[in-house]
Amino acid sequence: MTSSARHDADPTGSGGGTALHPWSPGSPDASARSARRTVASFTAYADAERAVDRLADLDFPVERVAIVGQDLQTVEQVTGKLDYPSAAWRGAVSGAVPGALLGWIFGLFDWADPLVSALLLALYGLLIGAAIGAIIAVIVYALQGGRRDFASVTVMGPQRFELVVDDEVADRAARLLAEEA
Repeated sequence: MTSSARHDADPTGSGGGTALHPWSPGSPDASARSARRTVASFTAYADAERAVDRLADLDFPVERVAIVGQDLQTVEQVTGKLDYPSAAWRGAVSGAVPGALLGWIFGLFDWADPLVSALLLALYGLLIGAAIGAIIAVIVYALQGGRRDFASVTVMGPQRFELVVDDEVADRAARLLAEEA
């Protein structure tokens, strides 16, 4: 696909042209939609938010504006080495919380003494949930066969945020943002 073909097929209008089939949360249904155009692009969401706030302060119809995140990227941050003891610990912690919650809820159904029952069953649930979580985590870690000996956290986010405005008012929005800059 060539660069110009990619621009023509881009439904968001991120190349700066008019959007052919725009969509964003809160947009009107398909029959009432109008073309949209990107009037500004920001690397931080807070900057895009400030731009919309500026437009609102200048009495611009902000219901015709959308902030669209573009170029989604996934970042997996490695948090440490994973071995049998750390896998068991992580499993125990993740099993203890729902175990305690379930025990507490079941304890509330005791008519005679709900507070004592809830606390006691929460403790039992915590211990049993931790044991089951640790066992399952160790089994899963063993089945991986050393292919993934690290723990990580995955975060997904856009690299830039574009202000997309209905085509009829896009020139006014661009002019207002340029005046304020």
